Amino acid sequence: MKTAKDYLDEANAQVTRIPAQEAIKKHGTDALFVDVRDSGAIAKTGTIKGALHAPRGFIEFIADENSQYHDPKFRKDADIHLVCGAGGQAALAGKTLKEMGFQKVTNIGGIGDWKEAGGPMEE
Repeated sequence: MKTAKDYLDEANAQVTRIPAQEAIKKHGTDALFVDVRDSGAIAKTGTIKGALHAPRGFIEFIADENSQYHDPKFRKDADIHLVCGAGGQAALAGKTLKEMGFQKVTNIGGIGDWKEAGGPMEE
């Protein structure tokens, strides 16, 4: 039987984690920044400026072009950077996106890493 650690290890093996400083260099380009935390967490800390909010529990619906909830910003060729509270949810969401055919998906870790590196924020 798999454990939470097993799932996380698999996700981390498939989704590259990049330092926040590297991700910041891509902010303001055509890269898509996605916060996978729930609304309550985002309300407490804010999020990356211009980030799309796609909760981990709903990401399949937002990313699927055949879903009524699809967001057109999710394109198979998009350069997608995921953030969460500490990096775990971003890794798991990234694994899901890769399984759905998205190729350029990275985990930029937790929102605290982004803030500490001086990344642009919004409430």
